[in-house]
Amino acid sequence: MPLHRYAPRLWPALRLREGICARLPQHYLASLQDDTPPTPVHWRPLGVSYRRNPRTGQRERVQDVPVPVYLPPAAHEGLWGGEGWIRGFRYARNDKLSTRLPKTWKPQLFERQFYSEILDATLTITVTMRTLDLIDEAYGFDFYILKTPKADMCSKLGMDLKRTMLLRLARRDPKLHPDDPAKREAIYNKYREFVIPEEEAEWVGLSLEEAIEKQRLLEKKDPVPLFKVYAEELVNQLKEQALQKQ
Repeated sequence: MPLHRYAPRLWPALRLREGICARLPQHYLASLQDDTPPTPVHWRPLGVSYRRNPRTGQRERVQDVPVPVYLPPAAHEGLWGGEGWIRGFRYARNDKLSTRLPKTWKPQLFERQFYSEILDATLTITVTMRTLDLIDEAYGFDFYILKTPKADMCSKLGMDLKRTMLLRLARRDPKLHPDDPAKREAIYNKYREFVIPEEEAEWVGLSLEEAIEKQRLLEKKDPVPLFKVYAEELVNQLKEQALQKQ
């Protein structure tokens, strides 16, 4: 595809229309094109286009400008609840007439242990205070992972956990509490509202590179040795000759 004919901002979308990307499942391609904005974390949206100035009483126009957030690699190894690094400036010695100095605000991190009913495992994960509050609001670790969309999760670890949980729910894996079927069924029934087909659960949370590799392995066919091809052709020729003689 001649990319020089299109604006660079269109290149990622055009890439999904050709080659192996075009053969990816439709539900996965739809998830890539989901532009749902994340929940504001480091700023508060006004929600209006105009407001009245409290000092002058004049009607003035306002805008909701999100604060740019940088997610370091460590954010994808834990659950930061949408928080990240904020880069800005500060005044030296708190004097507004002095030189501005660059500053980075970072969230406070904690290591906490969480028990997952679906996975039947205790996980040690780096989290923030906001993550702990969100888990409490969701009434449990598993509910938080399953309810939180990708735009708000902002974590590769979180999406991998979601995919693992959804696969176990879709398969109703008997390895969960094998000695207590009643408890296993109670857990599966507790989270049955999140069950999706296994074919879709396998693709949840995969990056584009991981999805391409998965599709390549699904389409991969082992090469057939030439001697088998020639042997099959010879057998067919001998059968035809035998039929002609009859």
